[in-house]
Amino acid sequence: MPPAQLQPPGIVLGPVLPELILVGVGILVLLIDAIRPSKDRRPLLALSLAGVVAAAVFAFRLWSWDGAPTVLGGMVSTDRFAVFFRLVILASSAIGLLFSHTYLQRTGEGRGEYHALVLFATSGMTLLAAAADLIIVFLGLEVLSLSLYVLAGFSRRRLESLEAGMKYFLLGAFSSAFFLYGVAFAYGATGTTSISGIARALTGEPDVALALIAAALLAVGFSFKVAAVPFHMWTPDVYQGAPTPVTAFMAAGTKVAGFAALLRVASVALGPLAWDIRPALWWIAALSMVVGSTLAIAQTDVKRMLAYSSIAHAGFVLVGVVAANQEGLSGAMFYLAAYAAMILGAFGVVLLVSRRGEEATALSDYAGLARRSPGLAALFGLFLLSLAGIPPAAGFIGKVLVFRAAVTAGQSALVIVAVLASVVAAFFYLRVIVLMYMQDPQEAPAIEPAVGPGLALGVAAVVTLALGVYPGVLLDALQSASILRW
Repeated sequence: MPPAQLQPPGIVLGPVLPELILVGVGILVLLIDAIRPSKDRRPLLALSLAGVVAAAVFAFRLWSWDGAPTVLGGMVSTDRFAVFFRLVILASSAIGLLFSHTYLQRTGEGRGEYHALVLFATSGMTLLAAAADLIIVFLGLEVLSLSLYVLAGFSRRRLESLEAGMKYFLLGAFSSAFFLYGVAFAYGATGTTSISGIARALTGEPDVALALIAAALLAVGFSFKVAAVPFHMWTPDVYQGAPTPVTAFMAAGTKVAGFAALLRVASVALGPLAWDIRPALWWIAALSMVVGSTLAIAQTDVKRMLAYSSIAHAGFVLVGVVAANQEGLSGAMFYLAAYAAMILGAFGVVLLVSRRGEEATALSDYAGLARRSPGLAALFGLFLLSLAGIPPAAGFIGKVLVFRAAVTAGQSALVIVAVLASVVAAFFYLRVIVLMYMQDPQEAPAIEPAVGPGLALGVAAVVTLALGVYPGVLLDALQSASILRW
């Protein structure tokens, strides 16, 4: 009898088309820049934006996916949770590219690899959001991190940029090692690296000691990526030293992608250990809110102030994680979408106000901005008020959602800490608004208008207001997106 023919397993590439498109367009950008170099970067920008839009179209089509919950051997998830975060990340990438074009023009540092690196980083972020296995989580983290290390040190004329890239690289390498050790311990405790497989193994009779060590090491890796205390040390220096459009993209994209993976791992893989890991998450959330809000008051540079603000907001999102319920999951997802719009808008204003993107970033440089540029001052005021959690902006709704989820879960003490931290944070946000509207302007060059950043700022402002006034539009979609299929 002839030997039975082996049937190769079917490979379904539809759910990973967004990542394939981003990587393919990134390679194409590199080839075009190498074969036909040009000082005009607009074609590369247009091609990069087209790649992001195409990836978003294919990601949105997965909203109605009716196939298997995972593909590629259970490595990539196809649920609406992944679709939601992919769309948020891709929107952040598009806005970041629009900011970058103006920055590269003004600094004369336009190089083709910039757009490719943004696309590669975006592919790592979207892969991270859809990861159904810890190996893919690690792969996504490394793809986005390696690209961002280079982007943070992209400016050759500024020592601060090179220093930021080096700091980010060195500390990122340590965090990657911790995460990889966590994956190894998880495999040792459960015999699998699948997120759903770990959850099933932990409901049986696992090695609890190894499982808790794995949870601790994974928490270290995730805390570094989302800039949570005590693994936040890199954030102020990197945010300040990196080119402003890179900082904007990093502040939104990395935090959203990191929390997407953290929410999936904490809710599914470590769900059986929820009562064991909750105290640690409680303290990380509380310290992040308190340290971020308190240290932001002492900052005199607006980029460092927003960096410490980012640390505090990581704590606010963690309040929803600590709640460990469906309401907390959807609240954290809403908060991340709102935060991406707020922080991108805030850094967009910094880009336009600052000379060449990173000069004149002291708080004193914003004195009298309302007289020099009333439109930019109004937009900056909107984003700052939203970051402070003042209605009717999106930040207020996001905080209400995560706070309510925590109260429902019996975490009233953490909510009290969060409310007090919000009150402290309101001070340094309102201080900037006072400077813009109630002090005389200093002598400064005129602010040059820019079409791309202006369009991006308009989109960010509309999203910030729309999610604050009509939150139900997004909350209705989150009812199904916050259900993790495994």
